[in-house]
Amino acid sequence: MFNGIIVLLSHMIFIFISFWSMKAIRLEKWIRKGHIREARVLYFFLSIALGYTVSTFLLELVTTSRNISYLLFS
Repeated sequence: MFNGIIVLLSHMIFIFISFWSMKAIRLEKWIRKGHIREARVLYFFLSIALGYTVSTFLLELVTTSRNISYLLFS
């Protein structure tokens, strides 16, 4: 149960960070005029994809490093 909370919290934090950091990119250059709603949905989905990917990578990195330390020091 505790592991599930950590995973969910990690995903949410990295989705927020990716949403925040994507504001530095000028996506409006590629969006057609009058399609603001679609652009916001795309922006949201890109943030979710990027945040989830980074979170999963870091959680797997921690798990793998734990397994390696158990292998080397046990």
